[in-house]
Amino acid sequence: MNKKIPLRQCVGCGEMKSKKEMMRVLKTAEDEIVLDVTGKKNGRGAYLCIAADCLKKARKNKGLERSFKMSIPEEVYNTLEKEFEDIEAK
Repeated sequence: MNKKIPLRQCVGCGEMKSKKEMMRVLKTAEDEIVLDVTGKKNGRGAYLCIAADCLKKARKNKGLERSFKMSIPEEVYNTLEKEFEDIEAK
């Protein structure tokens, strides 16, 4: 039997990919938006491709805001962009 691979939709480009290929963005109980590198933290998660372009698209189409049903301040996007750059640089 084949094990089913959990697919998630990128809130930036809308593509379906396996969880391993994506970054999880998390809304914590305190309404903080953070990158969940482990994918194990508690909270509401939204997924993005590991590409700065998808983060830009999500920012433009308000994908994260729809997922979390809240407005997201500019600083949060700026922080996410910095964290993405760090990950892409590795």
